[in-house]
Amino acid sequence: MTRHANAGGGGKSRARFGRRDRAVIAAAGICMLLVQMDFFALNLMLPVIGRDFHTPTTDLQWLFSGSMLALGSLLITAGRAADLWGRKRVLVIGLTGYAIASVGCAVAPNPAWLIAGRVVQGCTTALVFPVAVAVVTAYFQDARRARAVAIVITCGTIGTIVGPVVGGALAEHVSWRALFLLNLPFCLTAIVLLLRQVPETRDEEAGGRPDLPSVLTLAGGVAGLLIGVDQGKRWGWDSAATLGCIAAGLALLAVFLRIDQRSERPLLDLGLLRNRLFVAVALAGTLSNMVHALINLFSAIYLQQVRGLSPLGSGLVFLALSVGLGVGNYSSGHLAERIRPETLIVGGLLLSGVSLFTLTWMTDLAAYTAVFAVVGLGGGLVWALANVTTQSYVEPGRLAAASGLFLTTIVLFGAMTLAVGSTLLEAISGSAVHAASDGPAINTLLRGAALLSVLGSAALSLAIRGRRPVGGP
Repeated sequence: MTRHANAGGGGKSRARFGRRDRAVIAAAGICMLLVQMDFFALNLMLPVIGRDFHTPTTDLQWLFSGSMLALGSLLITAGRAADLWGRKRVLVIGLTGYAIASVGCAVAPNPAWLIAGRVVQGCTTALVFPVAVAVVTAYFQDARRARAVAIVITCGTIGTIVGPVVGGALAEHVSWRALFLLNLPFCLTAIVLLLRQVPETRDEEAGGRPDLPSVLTLAGGVAGLLIGVDQGKRWGWDSAATLGCIAAGLALLAVFLRIDQRSERPLLDLGLLRNRLFVAVALAGTLSNMVHALINLFSAIYLQQVRGLSPLGSGLVFLALSVGLGVGNYSSGHLAERIRPETLIVGGLLLSGVSLFTLTWMTDLAAYTAVFAVVGLGGGLVWALANVTTQSYVEPGRLAAASGLFLTTIVLFGAMTLAVGSTLLEAISGSAVHAASDGPAINTLLRGAALLSVLGSAALSLAIRGRRPVGGP
């Protein structure tokens, strides 16, 4: 049961949104726009940041993997905290923390400081990203809910599209630090709207407290593995430091599993792993996200440090990828009305893989940009459909658990992919310093990602053959 005051008209359905309704949607929409724009703008700035700090660009993957590690570890806990303590309160705290972390990033004197700031941003993103949508779904208790959520999600899509251009323009004409300062007016506006217009909501039936031991052991375990993989080439794969990090990571993950599965409300419902269709589609969505994490990072580096494009020029090329993602997301629902969603996911993975492989051979920039859009189209289809389809495989009482397990998996595996990808690129290139400007090495890595996408498509096709979820799409 959800308790709130003046929640969108209660049981009385209205065709139009009132003033307060629009304020609630605007607050949540700004949150989604902020997070997506910031993420997709930053990757265009890595070469500039690397030059400023005299640091190999591949080392800066921690700006993403560190943030994603924090986000993935806290996603479920943040949602439970919002249900327990109030969604508006948690969202305001998250936005305030995001703004403070952004200032810390803007004044960073060295890469370590900047990476630490991004980790804090990842923690606060967990309080913002999922809770913003929860605020809207709790507020609207009538037929307008779907339309309101769709508007908020569209704001996130707009952030995805404009992010690369904003990042490229700021990096080229202002400073990479300006991106973090740009977050401040968005945070302030959303906070004001929340405090003045949005009623508090919480789940009266939410019990217990957020399970911090599970969160800390999960985050620590994944972090240990990431550090061991990322630094293995420098320290030596058989060095005590490398083996110690990996061993500590594995030990902490084992402790996490033991603690979590003994909990009354486990962070991850591992019983869902017995559902073969859920596992198959969740793995397909995770694989697609891993491939696109590599594309976002290494294509941005390639365009600037190999092709010699300016940050803004690279941002305009990335606009094609973002538009493709948006079109894939938007069209997925319409296509799923006529074609089985699992079949569309197979097609999306295949389309992403084939088009990414083609992309690595493109020399003409116009052709590269056109194929880049097709890569995004495939990724957009898989992302949208995997989110919805995994929900069709579980009973209503486990929908939140299924969503939490899926989102946590794709974010944490995305973080690990970036660390492994950077290590592989340096190994293929043979030089940590020059890997980011080694075009053949980057293309080889992306061809490997393309192969993974095609193999994932084939594997999912075999897994779903002859199987349909009861009552599913």
